[in-house]
Amino acid sequence: MRDTWFPLAHSSSIGKTVARRTIYSHSYFIWRENGVAVASEFHPNEKQVSDKSLYTDARGRYPVMEHYGYVWGWFGRPEAADPVHLPSLPFLPPNGGLPGHMIGTVRFDCSAPISLENLIDLTHADFLHANVVGDEKSETETVETFYDSETVTMVRTCTGKSVAPVMKFFSGIRQPTQDIRQVIRIYLRSHCAIAYGRFQPGDDVPLFHPCVPETRDRTRLDYAMNTSNAGLMFRHVMPKASYLVSRQDSSMTSPQSPRYMRDTSRKDLHSKYDAAGQRYRMLMMEIADRQAAGDFEYRDNVSADCGDIIGLRRELFRY
Repeated sequence: MRDTWFPLAHSSSIGKTVARRTIYSHSYFIWRENGVAVASEFHPNEKQVSDKSLYTDARGRYPVMEHYGYVWGWFGRPEAADPVHLPSLPFLPPNGGLPGHMIGTVRFDCSAPISLENLIDLTHADFLHANVVGDEKSETETVETFYDSETVTMVRTCTGKSVAPVMKFFSGIRQPTQDIRQVIRIYLRSHCAIAYGRFQPGDDVPLFHPCVPETRDRTRLDYAMNTSNAGLMFRHVMPKASYLVSRQDSSMTSPQSPRYMRDTSRKDLHSKYDAAGQRYRMLMMEIADRQAAGDFEYRDNVSADCGDIIGLRRELFRY
């Protein structure tokens, strides 16, 4: 996926000391000059730049911007870099500043697409992450899929669902069930996802889940979970659940990754709950085909506010 912004690192982790990140095995050396983040495909101590790629300027530097508490690097034609193509993340403060306990980094030994395809199947959490978000028992359940050429969104609504254990223990929820609305929204080119859960009774869980493709079989996730409006214990504990959940996900996706990336004529077996995942795969192939033909233009606006579709409680996130 070219001509897109990737979140290279949390802004707070970048200083004068050079940090290295990769996207599709392309090196990004990141540091600050006079407080401003810069990124180059060469270490600043290197003098030889004759083998510069097509993705950087004459000095070997990538287009860079800071927003939402991240340093974003452009991967693609430098002349096409434009802030208008930055994904909409309405629950993160535009200038960053989330406390350290709400951000973190985990890694997956699998390709970024399979990690995202796993994420957008919200029903998997009832089985793989039941000890965090609750089991599959509910009175009613509906699943909807929305999409355009650059995004795909799955919305799951349940009534009378078993209370999430993490809320039972750290939010003090005493009722046996909750009504929930869970949303996963994926920005296809940048491999970035929003996970937004509304639990009644309970707290909102807004998570930025970027799956940066370092290599074919290695994905970096610099997450941010804005639990600023939750109760004291839940506010501090829930973001750290990402470390447990990521290990559970990786145990399933890592063994599948080699097969996922291999061409096959075998047809998938799937249920109605897999509609979003199937749509994700189709849309990714459509973008890949367009780019292979030399078409890198955006057909839809990824920066358009997505608060309504994810069910954002705007009174909690006034930025």
